[in-house]
Amino acid sequence: MAGLRYRVEHLTAYDYALPVTQSWQLARQTPRSLPWQRLLEHAVELAPAPNERRDVVDTFGNTVTHFTLHAAHRRLQVMMRCQVELDPRPLPPADEMPWEAVRDATRGVEPGGDLRVAQLREPSPGVPLSQAALDYAAPCFAAGRPWRSAVGALMQSIHADFAFDPYATTVSSSVEDVLQHRRGVCQDFAQLMLACLRAHGLPARYMSGYLLTDPPPGRPRLLGVDASHAWVAAFSPWQGWIEFDPTNSQRADQRYITLAWGADFADVAPLRGVILGGGEQALEVAVSVIPC
Repeated sequence: MAGLRYRVEHLTAYDYALPVTQSWQLARQTPRSLPWQRLLEHAVELAPAPNERRDVVDTFGNTVTHFTLHAAHRRLQVMMRCQVELDPRPLPPADEMPWEAVRDATRGVEPGGDLRVAQLREPSPGVPLSQAALDYAAPCFAAGRPWRSAVGALMQSIHADFAFDPYATTVSSSVEDVLQHRRGVCQDFAQLMLACLRAHGLPARYMSGYLLTDPPPGRPRLLGVDASHAWVAAFSPWQGWIEFDPTNSQRADQRYITLAWGADFADVAPLRGVILGGGEQALEVAVSVIPC
C-alpha cells in the first residue's frame, strides 16, 4: 500500500473562573518520526503567547514543549496542527518463541540485555504491580504458548470482557478499579493490558496518538468529534515492538498515528502543568483526523 496522508487538528483549552497569574506547562503534541511515519508539517499555537517556550526531548524520545505564562489570563488554548504520512508497519516474522523465552530474554541482567526494555517490565506510578491483573491474564499465558499468540489473546479478552464507557472512570482511576467494574475507556484498557503483561514479566509501553474513525454510512465526517487514542506496544527480542489495541481488538495499522509513548499515561499526557490562581476550570478538547 502507498503512504496515506492525514491532517490532524487537536485543540485543548482551559477556561478559568478566576485569573491565572502564573502558568508552567508541558505539551506533548509533536507526532513522532518513525520508519513508517513521516511528519510533513507541524505547528503548536499557544494563546496567550507564552513568555518562555522551548522544545526538549524526554527520556522516551518524545518531543516536549515547555512554556510559561507570567501575565494574568482567564483562558489557555493550545492548538496543534500537523500533516503526517503513514506507510504500512513492517510485518513481524513467524511467531515461534514461547512467551516464557521472551520473559527470560528481556530481564536486562544477562550479557547483551537491553536495560531500556527491561525497565518497561517494571511497575510504574500509573501501572503498579497487580495480583488481580496477573490472575486475570493467566488463562492467556499457558505454558509454552507462542508470545504473539498469548499477547493477542489478552488483547481479545480485554475487548470482550470490558465495556467502553466514557463516564465510568477518570484519568486517576486505577487498574484495580477497572478490573472491578469492567468498564472504562482506551486509557484504562491500555493500562490494564500493561499491568497484565508486566505481571508476567513481559515488557510493554503505553502508546498515545490518534486513530482514524469512519462516520456512519451515508453520514459526512464531522470536525472536532474525534479523540486521542491509546494502545499498547509489546516487545519480543525476536519480533521487535508490535502494537496491540485492546479497545478495538486489532493490531495497529495505517490508521494509527503515533504521538508519544512511555511507561504509562503520565509520560504522554498531551498537556499538564501547574498554575497559580484560576479557581474552578472547564476543559474543552476537540480532535479532527482528516484523510488528505
